[in-house]
Amino acid sequence: MTFTRRYVALGDSFTEGVGDTDPGSPNGVRGWADRVAEQLIHADPSWGFANLAIRGKKMRQILDEQIDAALALEPNLVTIYAGANDILRPRVDIDQLMDRYDDGVRRLRESGADVVLFTGFDASASAVFGTTRGRTAIYNELVREIADRRGALIVDYWRLREFQDWGYWDVDRMHMSTAGHTLMAVRVLEAMSASHRIDLPELAERPALRRLAQVRADAQWAREYLTPWVGRRLRRVSSGDGLSAKYPALVHPRWASGAS
Repeated sequence: MTFTRRYVALGDSFTEGVGDTDPGSPNGVRGWADRVAEQLIHADPSWGFANLAIRGKKMRQILDEQIDAALALEPNLVTIYAGANDILRPRVDIDQLMDRYDDGVRRLRESGADVVLFTGFDASASAVFGTTRGRTAIYNELVREIADRRGALIVDYWRLREFQDWGYWDVDRMHMSTAGHTLMAVRVLEAMSASHRIDLPELAERPALRRLAQVRADAQWAREYLTPWVGRRLRRVSSGDGLSAKYPALVHPRWASGAS
C-alpha cells in the first residue's frame, strides 16, 4: 500500500508504549503513539505509521539509531521524546545533551516534517524519582527553547497535572498505565488540533492505605521493580536489549481498521 501521509514515532519506553499491555501488539505493548496513529488513520486512511521507539534508549541512541531511519521514511509528522533515561543517570551534562537534541530536531524539521516534542514529567510526588525534579525543570526549559527555535509543537507533560493521579500509572510506578497512555493520546491529538474519537478513561477510586499497609506496598514495589531497575543500571544493561522496533516500516497496524 502506498501512504501519502506518514507518521513516525521516536523515543524510548514512553513512546514504545510500556505500561499499556497488549499481547496482540509487537513487544506486547500498545501505547499513546499507536493510539494517535489509529485516530489519524481513522480520519484519513492515507496515513501510514511507524514506531521506532525502544524502551531503555538514551538520547544518543535515539538520535543515532532512529533519526536517519525516520528520515528514510519521508515523514510528514514525527513525535519524539528523548532524554528521560539520561536524566535518571547519576551524572549528565544537560546542556551538551540538549545541543544534540536541537540538532536532531533541526534535521527533522528541515526534512519538511511537522515535529511534536514533550517536556518531562514532574515527578515531585515520587520519593525516588522526585530527586531529579531540578534536572527535569532545566531540561524542560531547553525543550521549550528548541520548540520555539525550530517551529515544533510541544506537549507540556510537566503541566498536565492530571497525571499526578496514580491511577494513570502502571504498577511499576515508572510508566503510564493503559489509562495514562489513553489520556496522553488525547493530549497529543489536542496539541496537533486533530480530531479524535477517544473517550477519556474513568479511573477507579484507590482507597488510601493505612501506614503499615503502605510501607508493605512500598517494600514490595522496591523488591519487584526498583531493585531490578537499579541492578540493570549497575550492570549497564537495558530492558530494551534484544528488542526491535515495533513497526520499523510504515504500516496500518491491526487496530487501525476502526477507532476505539
